[in-house]
Amino acid sequence: MFQTEFEFTLPCGYLDEDGTLHRDGVMRRATAADEILPLKDPRVQRNEAYLIVILLSRVVTRLGGVAAINPKVIEGLFATDLAYLQNLYNRINRLDEPADADELAPGAGAARPGEFSATPSIN
Repeated sequence: MFQTEFEFTLPCGYLDEDGTLHRDGVMRRATAADEILPLKDPRVQRNEAYLIVILLSRVVTRLGGVAAINPKVIEGLFATDLAYLQNLYNRINRLDEPADADELAPGAGAARPGEFSATPSIN
């Protein structure tokens, strides 16, 4: 069966303004619109590195008890968690070999040295 959503657990977690730590979440596969529309965003046009923030805010559908995932939430992630989610995004959406639930079990999306880049790979 074709899987469109993948659960994850952040290495550090998102610390909200009330001091609550949110680690468990869900990311869905990206659509063409998820990758195309952010390119029109002025923040991305000024700074290409911001593309991953917009992309992740579109495809992360749940993060603990956070009411709405938006760019501000993604901006508030620790760098370790941003790298983790970027790696997970790349693995879920790669063309050569589709991801499956076993491969992307919690902890499987950890970034490895040399794999982090400012923008997602769209292979």
